[in-house]
Amino acid sequence: MVEPAYLDHAATTPMIPEAIEAMTAQFARPGNASSLHASGRRTRRVVEESREAVAAALGARPSEVVFTAGGTEADNLAIKGLYWARRAAGATRVLVSSVEHHAVLDPAHWLADNQGAQVELLPVDEFGRVRPDTLREAIERDPGSVALVSVMWANNEVGTVQPIRVLAAIAHDHGIPFHTDAVQAIGQLPVSFSGAGVDALTLSGHKVGGPMGVGALLLGRGLEPVPVLHGGGQEREVRSGTIDAPAVAGLAAAVTHAVARQEALAKHLTELRDDLIRRVREAVPDVVVNGDLADRLPGNAHFAFPGCEGDALLMLLDAKGVECSTGSACSAGVAQPSHVLLAMGADPAAARGSLRFSLGHTSTQADVDRVVEVIAPVVERARRAGLT
Repeated sequence: MVEPAYLDHAATTPMIPEAIEAMTAQFARPGNASSLHASGRRTRRVVEESREAVAAALGARPSEVVFTAGGTEADNLAIKGLYWARRAAGATRVLVSSVEHHAVLDPAHWLADNQGAQVELLPVDEFGRVRPDTLREAIERDPGSVALVSVMWANNEVGTVQPIRVLAAIAHDHGIPFHTDAVQAIGQLPVSFSGAGVDALTLSGHKVGGPMGVGALLLGRGLEPVPVLHGGGQEREVRSGTIDAPAVAGLAAAVTHAVARQEALAKHLTELRDDLIRRVREAVPDVVVNGDLADRLPGNAHFAFPGCEGDALLMLLDAKGVECSTGSACSAGVAQPSHVLLAMGADPAAARGSLRFSLGHTSTQADVDRVVEVIAPVVERARRAGLT
């Protein structure tokens, strides 16, 4: 059986050998990192060396690395924890971009529904980018009422890169904590916690070649978010729970490797992505490329196919051995257009006919060739079926 062309690395990317080796070396070893005996101290050493490795790779201090069970937990800790910490001083406004991942949007809306927060979705331009003036104007309406700002480093759907350093500086001009979800950026773009001037940064293991179920929140010194989990007081007392030493070792190996090869991988993926975009445009002349054509993730190609239903395209491509994704969500059995594309001003029908092809460290020219080989007949068949 021929392996399918996998173009869904933004959803998850295969584990790298270094991460698998780092994890398996720990599986058979006993020891809780909080225990004081020899096995516990050995496990603690693994955890702390992993913390140091993540910090070194991402321009942070080891004390700023808080391990979590993944990107979603890290986002929840940042959004909820920082809001709770600043609410007592009267800061109840939460400013988040309208194109955030649901791991940021949903906790923000939960705070609005249950905790008295005033959530404001920052509008974006046609590329999905938050303009600095937009953030500045939102803050300056009442700076003292803003609890935090959260804008993702790069969009998980359309790949547009945000001006994070500029946005963070605007927030800091008013003493407001700035969080960024950098899950998609690490390994494809240069990411430095200290260099970007952000206060909190989310990363996830399985998006950089590490294991699922582990991530981290880089949390600047002086910030003390209220914990979401209470218990043993691990991880600066902001994230209780026995630390998964094998997973943390795998995360550290993956992050270290991803950052070390970032420049070379970005060059390779940019070449593949540009070839994919050019040839899909030739095969389907009326296709629309979503997001910024220049300032985008190297591995991201996001298309809208007029007259097609995204789910139909996805299943037809899957039958032809091409695996990708659609940004639409299913609610009560009815496909809903992507909130990202709608925020960018896309027509709902066009938004429903969109697909994301995302490349990663195992991507090859053959993967691109396979998409190009089948895309025109698949689009033609989907158009005959029509939008439902």
